[in-house]
Amino acid sequence: MALIVFSHANSFPAGTYRTLLDALAAGGHTVHALERFGHDPRYPVSNNWPHLVEQLADFAGPAIASHPSPAFLVGHSLGGFLSLMCAAQYPRLGGRGVDGVVLLDSPLLGGWRASVVALAKHIQLVGVVSPARLSRKRRTRWPDLHTAREHFRHKRPFRHWDEQALEDYLVYGTRDDLDRFGQPCRRLVFDRSVETRIYNTLPHNLERLLRKHPPRCPVGFIGGTLSLESRQVGLGLTRKLAGGAETGRVRFIEGTHLFPMERPRETAEAITTMLERMQNHHPPAA
Repeated sequence: MALIVFSHANSFPAGTYRTLLDALAAGGHTVHALERFGHDPRYPVSNNWPHLVEQLADFAGPAIASHPSPAFLVGHSLGGFLSLMCAAQYPRLGGRGVDGVVLLDSPLLGGWRASVVALAKHIQLVGVVSPARLSRKRRTRWPDLHTAREHFRHKRPFRHWDEQALEDYLVYGTRDDLDRFGQPCRRLVFDRSVETRIYNTLPHNLERLLRKHPPRCPVGFIGGTLSLESRQVGLGLTRKLAGGAETGRVRFIEGTHLFPMERPRETAEAITTMLERMQNHHPPAA
């Protein structure tokens, strides 16, 4: 089977995906996942995420170098963008490069939409049009785990999550801490300010970067049928990179942008199918 280096979405540490990653491992794959992007001072969050790409490369390289099987970068949302940028900019990652990239609802921003994001960043209004307008106000602590569980269970984005995936998020996405009064509490693991900076520095240069560094491996996309993010961004650039319908490298799973948490086992099956299609194939011509 394959080596999979998995990268998480913004604000969801890798432990959140334990049910999905365990299903991939049960299928015979070797899975490595970096727990949190953006929290290591050696790899700060900056415009267009160059240091986060470097962080992934430094994490994935040794794993790929020591693993003889085909190697793939798989990422959800933020993680998908980082996976693609890493494969493109580090074609000899681990001394041999990767055999494919799978984007989990990571629609590639290009054309006029990218220009709008670039302008918004330039005039410092990107926080108005990005999810940062929500993340900077996000609640970060609760009196205890039970209260946190009830909070998320009734929040709209979490309503359709797989029960075990939600529990994974509570276990790995929050931790015991003390509040400002020294009282025990449960706090988010993913720093709210880091999440906001990641949203505010979203790459607007993907199209230019991919022209300069076209991926030397196949690229696949698995999206959610109800994904607002994919509808907003569009899939033109994504479909161009993944190839035509004959490649079978664009498919959808019922669910929202968070379908890997809503249907983790079905997502694992879809990833495995995508990896099988990618082997012995070549990326579309640039």
